[in-house]
Amino acid sequence: MVRKSLQPPKTGLEALKSFNADKYLKKIGLGKEDHYFWKQVGKSLLCTYALFGTAWLYNETSPLGWWTLKPKPKEEKELAHLYERRQFPYPGDAEAMEEFIAQGGMIGTTIGPKGGPETDKDSVNFQKQLQDRKFENEAFKMWVRMRNEVVAELQSKGYDVE
Repeated sequence: MVRKSLQPPKTGLEALKSFNADKYLKKIGLGKEDHYFWKQVGKSLLCTYALFGTAWLYNETSPLGWWTLKPKPKEEKELAHLYERRQFPYPGDAEAMEEFIAQGGMIGTTIGPKGGPETDKDSVNFQKQLQDRKFENEAFKMWVRMRNEVVAELQSKGYDVE
């Protein structure tokens, strides 16, 4: 092998000085002529995030609600008070706590705003009542079926059963 140049190999510092970063950045799309493009991309991303952030903030704090053009069903309007956001007072503020409790306290407490126990049944008891009712209904059906079988058997043997 014959070397074309008879210069000795470069040291690390000289090799570093001869390294042309713009040449490699240009190959991956980050050259000086691409600065305007990336500036526009940055602006568009900034505007997009600003719009989404504004929409998100408006959704959280909007007095109109989100998607107000869609009509709400009657059931949803009646149950809307169950899903409203509640501002809880700081526990150390006695006056704010008293006012909070006077307005109704926390959802799910046993004492309502008027001081009497609430009559709302929780879902576990409701499920148990439904199961009990279903069980009693099935037991009654079985009893009627068995009674009819016994009556039919007795009538077939000649007994007069009413």
